[in-house]
Amino acid sequence: MRVLVACEFSGVVREAFRKRGHDAWSCDLLPSLDNSPFHIKAPAGNAIFITGRWDLMIAHPPCTYLAVSGARWWTERKAEQRKAVEFVRLLADSGIPKIAIENPIGALSRLWRKPEQIVQPWMFGHGETKATCLWLIGLSLLKPTNVVGGREGRCWKESPGMKDGLTRQQRRSITYQGIADAMAEQWG
Repeated sequence: MRVLVACEFSGVVREAFRKRGHDAWSCDLLPSLDNSPFHIKAPAGNAIFITGRWDLMIAHPPCTYLAVSGARWWTERKAEQRKAVEFVRLLADSGIPKIAIENPIGALSRLWRKPEQIVQPWMFGHGETKATCLWLIGLSLLKPTNVVGGREGRCWKESPGMKDGLTRQQRRSITYQGIADAMAEQWG
């Protein structure tokens, strides 16, 4: 299966699919964190429409103007939020038969549509909370693989600034390995 992981610089989801034998590629404006040759450094629209047919796309559109954590700035950033929603619609309307669009709880539920599912890291072996919405096209709901306790909200506690060469925003955007493995196992 040809898999595009749009808006992913970490390679976590891409590699979960590649380990299962899929022709998986990531695409982002940033270079890949793991220096993979299976990363396209370009806008997601270029990868979707120029590089050929994809069977599955898992997209992680930027949540800067969409996540509820930034709601206090929404009134000042309506134009940016409108562009962010337009980008999500571009991804959804790409013609790829199977699509998962991932984003935190936020404006998409109001400005686009309700998600099919909300998952948490603790459902996939990570003792943390970070509600993640999934909008699905042609895919089944993701089934929990390893429900664990110790459910603590780590993400919001993370300090600002650079750490390990990454910004706070970049660190928070990396998909939990357990969720990536479940996507590859269940959707691949």
